[in-house]
Amino acid sequence: MARAWPHRLSPSAGEKRSRRAPRRPGAVGAPQLDPLVHERVRLGIASALAVNTSLSFSDLKKLLNTTDGNLSVHARKLEEAGYITCTKSFDGRIPKTEYRLTASGRHALERYLNEMESLIHAARNPRG
Repeated sequence: MARAWPHRLSPSAGEKRSRRAPRRPGAVGAPQLDPLVHERVRLGIASALAVNTSLSFSDLKKLLNTTDGNLSVHARKLEEAGYITCTKSFDGRIPKTEYRLTASGRHALERYLNEMESLIHAARNPRG
């Protein structure tokens, strides 16, 4: 005869045990890096636009050594987040796409860089 499946699949709140290692007093947790900025191509886009007023699609493509499709997908994610703006125009009959970093994007990049600096500092000075 088959045994009945238990009705309760997970332990109750009082029975749950943490799988995390206990923290040392004064230990600092890892910063929450912005995943939109953390990806290599998006970080490259944001960094390049931080030091240039604007860049064209072809300039970014050459600078980051990436494909049209890859740059387009990553730029769109940053645009949807409000980190960059995209302006499309024509130079004669040639389409031109220009990107600029927004104030929100500059703030996100600055926050990301500060978090990375704190990680680097913690790695170089593990005891404080």
